[in-house]
Amino acid sequence: MNKNSTKKRLKYEETPYFHALSQKERDFLLEAAQKYRFSLQTFRQIAEIAVDLRQWGEPGIASVFPHHLQNSYQGKKLQSMILSDLKQKWQRLKEHPTAYRSESHNNYRAESFKITATQKEHVGFGMCPVASAKTRCCNLLTLDAVESCGFDCSYCSIQSFYNENRIVFDTNFEEKLQNLQIDPDEIYHIGTGQSSDSLMWGNRYGVLDALVAFAKKHPNVILELKTKSKNIDYLLKHEIPPNIIVTWSLNPQIVIDHEEHLTASLDERINAARAVADKGILVGFHFHPMIHIEKWREEYGAVFARLLKEFDASEVILVSLGTLTFIKPVIKKIRQRDFKSKILQIPLVDAGGKLSYPLDIKREMFKFAYESLSPWHKKVFFYMCMEDHSLWRDVFGYAYPTNESFENDMKLFYMNKITRHQSPTSR
Repeated sequence: MNKNSTKKRLKYEETPYFHALSQKERDFLLEAAQKYRFSLQTFRQIAEIAVDLRQWGEPGIASVFPHHLQNSYQGKKLQSMILSDLKQKWQRLKEHPTAYRSESHNNYRAESFKITATQKEHVGFGMCPVASAKTRCCNLLTLDAVESCGFDCSYCSIQSFYNENRIVFDTNFEEKLQNLQIDPDEIYHIGTGQSSDSLMWGNRYGVLDALVAFAKKHPNVILELKTKSKNIDYLLKHEIPPNIIVTWSLNPQIVIDHEEHLTASLDERINAARAVADKGILVGFHFHPMIHIEKWREEYGAVFARLLKEFDASEVILVSLGTLTFIKPVIKKIRQRDFKSKILQIPLVDAGGKLSYPLDIKREMFKFAYESLSPWHKKVFFYMCMEDHSLWRDVFGYAYPTNESFENDMKLFYMNKITRHQSPTSR
């Protein structure tokens, strides 16, 4: 191999995602790149397709590579036709509802993480990190009770904000929380589930003690604990103020098995919500992300029917709808992982600067969800999280003109329901 060839090979090997492939796949791509004289840009795109095929559990790049095109084309035209052929095969896989094979989730291997505690300079309190004026947003305030998550959902955006192998607790969290400046004349909606799961850690380092004391001190704060956990012991054993609401992210079990690693099962989540509601705490449910899987109507419909059967509308404060929405750093991290996941096997299109499903798929799924839960209409607050403004009228029959009007309506609904729920005459 001459000097120029060696230099080009090294450039190929520096391509993003190349080292996420098996040695056999890397050798194949390098041989093909040298044979067909791929540009670095073409090589990068083919390596990206190869990584996706590997993660999706599809036949590998060597099986689908169109060597036969060399019989009809040469030079740059051949390179262009090879890339076009591979892109078409890749795109066809993305255009069908995601089909999970029962055995594919057995490939998952948990990554280790280290739990640390440190005295942080500031409490992490501010706007939701994914808030955007380009989508209809509730302007949720977020509180970083813990940094990073011990669950390992393949689609999670937390992995782009923190080092995902390091969980950080603040030893002075309670003191900082008590010193937050809260206007008693304003209603606040604060969530702790954006930087980590709100319940999986229980009361480690006194985090739930601190949050309960904060909620008791500020009855005008609606504090939402969002979770995929079954860890509710603390809630059942302690007095929880009425302005704390507990919400579960739900998906069909087949999605949990393949994409929501280490989390509680669907049964465990719903049973935990039932126990918390029995304690008199308002609960809510997030269908976010809904995923366009095969038989999605049957799978999600069964979950909706179960909720209607097991919960009265008076016990439920919210239902949110949303779907997979990615920023490019998250997509990059997903592709660099050595695991099986079909989470990127979807027809990604631009969505307000991010990447998500086309609007027609979202519209169909969200309408089905909302109509399936029709007995809860007007009794439970329904909303879409980080979705295009245009979807609201099509799905709910109404739309908010601004994020601020959405935010105000949500907070007033929540506070009124909390007030009614704690009244003895409402029981």
